[in-house]
Amino acid sequence: MTNQKELDATSSPRAAYGVLLRRLRSQRGWTQDELASRSAYSSQHISAVETTRKPPSLPFSVQMDEIFGTKGTADSLEREWQKTRPGPLLEGFPEYVANEGQAVEIRLYEIGIIPGLLQTTGYAQCLAESNVRRGSISVERADRRVRFLAERQAALVRPVPPMMLIVLDESCIRRQVGGPKVMAEQLDHLLMIAEQPNSVIQVAPYGIGEHRAFDLPLNLLTLPDMTVVAYAESQIRGHMERDRESVLRLLTTYHQLQAEALPHAASVAMIREARKAYP
Repeated sequence: MTNQKELDATSSPRAAYGVLLRRLRSQRGWTQDELASRSAYSSQHISAVETTRKPPSLPFSVQMDEIFGTKGTADSLEREWQKTRPGPLLEGFPEYVANEGQAVEIRLYEIGIIPGLLQTTGYAQCLAESNVRRGSISVERADRRVRFLAERQAALVRPVPPMMLIVLDESCIRRQVGGPKVMAEQLDHLLMIAEQPNSVIQVAPYGIGEHRAFDLPLNLLTLPDMTVVAYAESQIRGHMERDRESVLRLLTTYHQLQAEALPHAASVAMIREARKAYP
């Protein structure tokens, strides 16, 4: 059955892309199955792109332009795809954020820095400005990154907020970012979050040594239908993992990490002790 979810093209670049794709298909009188038979993509994939459940890709857009004969025209899907690009964000991250905003439970593991959802504006700005000084992003992109982070944080303020299960490597609270004032505000903010009924914070201390289960940050989301998805990043791109077996292995390892980390109360005590370094 064709998914006829109504879309507002003005709501997001991905929605505008989906509206254009559906219009081009409908103008030719094709169903999603008929378009799929002309392409290398399934009707389920086409439906997911049309309804914004899956982000469009460059290869998909190029092939659709070939099929529709829209390459280089005002209706070019490759051109429309450019508008969906994340800009200052890693490839794969916008898809993660779309799921994050719906999650009923969020599990985070971070090394070296405070996770974005827990960062103060000052802390986030210092990290972004550091990237500018290194020449890795422009000032404009840095500003957009900080604003986007604030939007992510605001999206989690709901009548029923998601449960937050957070494991921080000890380096997150020991590494000074932005100077004493910024760190004092950040650690105070972390302690405030720890007091919330929907948050559990654990510190994985240096002393666990080889029992630290992950060498890279990891995010795990439980969605409203109780499925779990995982997200991890390299230096150049992010990856959403939906394969049930792969996610289950990551979830099991996350539980093992929680067992090695300090309990919530002891973790809060360690954060309070770290805070004393910034009078």
